[in-house]
Amino acid sequence: MAEKTELSFEEAMAELEQVVERLEQGDVPLEKAITMFQEGMALSKQCHEKLEQVEKQMDQILHEDGEIELLDFQEDE
Repeated sequence: MAEKTELSFEEAMAELEQVVERLEQGDVPLEKAITMFQEGMALSKQCHEKLEQVEKQMDQILHEDGEIELLDFQEDE
């Protein structure tokens, strides 16, 4: 799979879920599994970046008075 930068968040998540499903089946040859893992990591990164972008937009939208105050969202670890 070539890197797809034009995927929507939902499309990237759907592809990521397919990769995970296929890897969980365990019948993928090692070389293919490594390639699929790399694709999954790229999709995961893309989803994370899209979520961060939306989070920044929401930070700005939440302040109706036009004053921008950055919110600190705690990530679960």
